[in-house]
Amino acid sequence: MLQRIPTPQRLIADRAYDAAKLRNWLAARGCHAAIPPNPTRKHPHIYDRALYRERNLVERMLCHLKDFRRIATRYDKRANTFLSAILLAATLVWWLN
Repeated sequence: MLQRIPTPQRLIADRAYDAAKLRNWLAARGCHAAIPPNPTRKHPHIYDRALYRERNLVERMLCHLKDFRRIATRYDKRANTFLSAILLAATLVWWLN
């Protein structure tokens, strides 16, 4: 999926995405990855903890969006209709907060 979008400058992900193949692929494209190491890794790598804390903002926004039943269960069949519902919900969350 990352091949279909422009390479971001930074990628913040959780431990489930801790793979050397992904990390090397991102580094080759100039992307800084903030992915904490899996606790079972023998040789843990270092990561930017301050950057990783910004992931909390995204997680909280996704939680707010899932308060809308239409988003949480994805009633919409078409991607553009679902995207418009997400944009409307995000606008409401922004407006009310």
